[in-house]
Amino acid sequence: MTACTDYPAIAHVLADEGKLHLLEDHLLGVASLARSFAHGFEDWAELAGRWHDLGKYSKDFQNYIRSESGFEAHLVDNHPGRVNHSTAGALHAIDKLGDIGRLLAYVIAGHHAGLADWSSSETGATALEARLSDGVTKGLLNDALSGPSTVPDIILDGTRPASAPGWTKPDALHLWIRLLFSALVDADFLDTEAFMDAGRASHRSAYPDFDTLEPLFEQFMAGKTLENAPAGSVNAIRHYILGECRMAADLAPGLFSLTVPTGGGKTLSSLAFALRHARLHGKRRIIYAIPYTSIIEQTAEVFRGIFGEAVLEHHSNFDPERETPQSRLAAENWDAPLIVTTHVQLFESLFAARTSRCRKLHNLTDSIIILDEAQLLSVPYLQPIIDTINLLTRHCGVTFVLCTATQPRLDSWQDSFGRQQLRGLDNVREIISDIPRLYATLDRVELSLPESLDTPTDWDTLATALLQHETVLIIVNSRKDCHELHARLPDAIHLSALMCGEHRSEVIANIRTRLKAGIPTRVVSTQLIEAGVDVDFPVVYRALAGLDSIAQAAGRCNREGKLPGKGKVVVFVPPRPAALGQMRHAEQACRSVLLQRPAAPLSPEVFREYFQLFYGQAGAEGLDKHGINTLLTRDARRLQIQFRTAAERFRMVEEGDSYPVIVPFRSADGQRDNAPWLHQLELGIVDRSLMRRLQRYTVTLYDRDFKRLYAQGDIKEPVPGIHVLDAALYHQETGVLLDDLNGIDPANHII
Repeated sequence: MTACTDYPAIAHVLADEGKLHLLEDHLLGVASLARSFAHGFEDWAELAGRWHDLGKYSKDFQNYIRSESGFEAHLVDNHPGRVNHSTAGALHAIDKLGDIGRLLAYVIAGHHAGLADWSSSETGATALEARLSDGVTKGLLNDALSGPSTVPDIILDGTRPASAPGWTKPDALHLWIRLLFSALVDADFLDTEAFMDAGRASHRSAYPDFDTLEPLFEQFMAGKTLENAPAGSVNAIRHYILGECRMAADLAPGLFSLTVPTGGGKTLSSLAFALRHARLHGKRRIIYAIPYTSIIEQTAEVFRGIFGEAVLEHHSNFDPERETPQSRLAAENWDAPLIVTTHVQLFESLFAARTSRCRKLHNLTDSIIILDEAQLLSVPYLQPIIDTINLLTRHCGVTFVLCTATQPRLDSWQDSFGRQQLRGLDNVREIISDIPRLYATLDRVELSLPESLDTPTDWDTLATALLQHETVLIIVNSRKDCHELHARLPDAIHLSALMCGEHRSEVIANIRTRLKAGIPTRVVSTQLIEAGVDVDFPVVYRALAGLDSIAQAAGRCNREGKLPGKGKVVVFVPPRPAALGQMRHAEQACRSVLLQRPAAPLSPEVFREYFQLFYGQAGAEGLDKHGINTLLTRDARRLQIQFRTAAERFRMVEEGDSYPVIVPFRSADGQRDNAPWLHQLELGIVDRSLMRRLQRYTVTLYDRDFKRLYAQGDIKEPVPGIHVLDAALYHQETGVLLDDLNGIDPANHII
């Protein structure tokens, strides 16, 4: 250390106001915040906060910060021409703590650039091992300690924390480090924000607690008059399910399942469980994770109608017109009492390396996470997902609710040779006390299977049968199938992922209006209508697919139980099989189960057999297809973890095989028209707000179609990397017009 000279060390500067954020104040402020964000490892988080910006004491950084004021000077690190200010703290952690200091080195060295691999040929010099051993970077700690200002002892001092890292388990260490990383980076952003933009900071955390929110929910439910519904009616059954959820909420936190047939009101009932459970057990927030972006908006809208701005909706298609200053800030770190998000956003964040993705993770602790449609958890990542659910439940005070009509087999099980296939969830408590009775009571459809499960029905024959029904829903496996069948049905409504989100929402609203008014309505749709879209048809036809998909289709038939008898669900074998991959595996597993002609094909016990067959086709290796667990746990005992490579491989929606394209669209009532926004693009006026508005008007095209249309000049690129479809190729009934609809359907991968 050196004697203090003419000026104190500073962390940030607001030149316009002549304000200095002293470095010591910043480090201690971050340490205090990080400690408050860490649960069970507060001492580690405090050290990370004190040491994360130690490199800013160097002469080079102090000269730099005085010439480059603002947020930019805070964020840049280890870039050409910039001052590396994160490595010094990482080196200091190892100097003070020895090898165990690597735990802090990961989070300190990555607090702007993200968590690094320990060693990797792919990431090269950015790997942590390389950064800590490089001759140049090793001198950065000395630069900080010999800078123009004395580093106070309160900053430098530190002994090995008393709390055990990684909950004493090497296979848990990667998640523990991510939570520590999350606590540090969120604290760093918030402390910096409080100095740089006090007005922005003032919008944070002004949310009601669950003592306030639960009565709002009870008031809303009282208005639905479920309690006085006639015995045996759908609403009476929903009231029973609601009561079961309220009683189960008193139980100790942990793993729960909620197995309710479609149409049983599981969304609101699971929320009733969560609100009461949160209040009784001191949980901090409720996270409702939904598989499809096509239905997340309607769930968030229902919740927002009850709780107002206490609801945060966080997904790629979020409409910025619904954003408030609070919601934009909360989306960064999920600092809101009720989050509605997607499976992708939740689980990709839990395996992420980037600062922006990891920042929210500490706010998952002491929360309730409801996994809606739990059967749709991604099979190639199922084992690492299940392992992480177990870790969060055991060590982070998280209560999970697996919510679905078709409960998957997620407990541990072995194949016929005694080899473990899934290391599962083995302490799950079911909320519904009598599932068989509930399913029998809510049995509102008659399922008709084809005589042969191997004999396809051609489109013309199927169309002839469908024309016998004035009101019918037909669900097929691909948008090509949807296109071909729709062309054979006069006046039918088309619904597929060739239509942008705004277009689909308009069509679904129109379908509901027609059904309510009793107007004859034929709809041809891909599977996007199945999960959570609240429509009620007397007759539903479903192309052979996974058994869970057939059950979801059945949930759109006689949903409210208003028919004099049962609704009719007809399964048919389509002219072509499902796409290769998970959809084909699901179809094959379904065929194997249905060949046995079970008396109740959609009963819970049949689904247990179906999912074991489905997961069994992948095998143990296929349940961690990309080797995520190997990257994160194999060398964890030596504190060598491949964070960045694991994050790059954990992609529940694959990149590179498909491209988002903005389409021109004007709603039928003229209220929604993206022409002015497209004009802004043409002028090159692009900002975050504009791009978020246009996300509701995107269609995903797979590689071959995109390249063909781009080569033909039908897709323009007004701004590099942003693509817009020619208006002539977007149809107001069917969406994007493609000459060739062969190939893999991106709709099957939209989660």
